Amino acid sequence: MARKETITQSDILQAAFEMVKEEGYENVTARKLAARAGCSTQPIFRVYRNMEELLKELFFIAVDYFETYYENFPKYNDIPFVDLGLTYIRFAEENKNLFRLLFLSKRRYEKSLYDLLNGKKGAVVREINYAKEYGCMSPEDMFTKMWIFIHGAACMTLTGDYDLEEIETVKLLEDSFRSFLK
Repeated sequence: MARKETITQSDILQAAFEMVKEEGYENVTARKLAARAGCSTQPIFRVYRNMEELLKELFFIAVDYFETYYENFPKYNDIPFVDLGLTYIRFAEENKNLFRLLFLSKRRYEKSLYDLLNGKKGAVVREINYAKEYGCMSPEDMFTKMWIFIHGAACMTLTGDYDLEEIETVKLLEDSFRSFLK
């Protein structure tokens, strides 16, 4: 009679995702994960051929996590790219290790930063279209300018060099958009 499986793929992924959030992607090893999941490495390698296969799946779980975060983040600003920027900066602040994995790592499994930010629901495309409706003559260029500002601010949260309150961040984003609009 075969032994009952007690550690599932879902258990392994949940433990691994928590490790990524707390310790960073680069710290997820088979041994550490097994200890976290309360099992030996055998269940991990019963489900995955190797750690790279598991890490790839973790990456796409992180992508979905960011997309859900973005979709659920309150949107209340009527100036293009402000809500997108505020969400991205807040995500970096609240999820440093996930942000590093998604937006600062070279290991993106053929996904560009644009792909990750745009997501399945077209967040960037919506903002570009909104900028066009707002009267922006070159909304794609506007996105590039805003993105450089937004990404820089988000990266500054990782080092503790960005400590502005939300209202100050919104004002900076609004001011940046208006100045780039000229």
